[in-house]
Amino acid sequence: MIWAIGDLQGCYNSFMSLLKKINFNSDVDELWLVGDLVNRGRNSLEILEYVYEHRNSIKVVLGNHDISLIAAYYGIKKTNSFIEPIIKSPRVDEYINWLRTIPFLHIDKNSNYCMAHAGIAPIFDLEEAKKWNYILQARLLGNDIKKWLTDLLGNKQDYLNYGVSLEEDEIYAFSSFTRMRYCFEDGGLELENKSSPKIDIIQDTTPWFNAVNRKKIEKKIIFGHWSTLGLYQDENVIALDTGCVWEGKLTAFNLDTQAIVSVDCK
Repeated sequence: MIWAIGDLQGCYNSFMSLLKKINFNSDVDELWLVGDLVNRGRNSLEILEYVYEHRNSIKVVLGNHDISLIAAYYGIKKTNSFIEPIIKSPRVDEYINWLRTIPFLHIDKNSNYCMAHAGIAPIFDLEEAKKWNYILQARLLGNDIKKWLTDLLGNKQDYLNYGVSLEEDEIYAFSSFTRMRYCFEDGGLELENKSSPKIDIIQDTTPWFNAVNRKKIEKKIIFGHWSTLGLYQDENVIALDTGCVWEGKLTAFNLDTQAIVSVDCK
């Protein structure tokens, strides 16, 4: 069985409860985790320890909070009470070096699914998304990672377009994988609004997966990141961030049976 699970964000007890509820067996089953393993939850270290220990049966993509942990390790961002135990762990070098190998995009050759933390930009087809994943992974593993992350995270634009310059395109691709929710008709990313589409949409924007000119992706995209969207599914995507860290639910989706299982995080 393959199960995909939404944003964990350090909610270890809820994670263990959900694994028990779906009868997860790391010897025969596989987990897909949509990123944001850490931060905001009190047991981020325990999450990281578990995922690292069982990494041979778990597929992960990087989320924005995972990137923030890497940045804190390199002194680019301030640490906090949630990730400080990781930074102080005697195995922190091992954990960070492993996180740096994790992709922004996972594509399963044997099923009709792929996975990215925030999704795939509507102007990208699967080949373009794969190209940018390779570029960003190489950057994350490069010797100049500290400077690269400093420059990347120092960009505070709330609107990003594609096709401006190689530097801007790299920021666009990174943001689409890790921060995207809404976009404009031309494919530009609107990165300020975190609200539910049912409540507050900025004029001329739409959820990225509803973009009129969105390029066809041959596989269904599993993503998280958007807790105010919650559990959402259509023929092209399934969103799994159901706000566990906000006392919502932690949700799993079975790629084989399409079953959806949740645990209450209150």
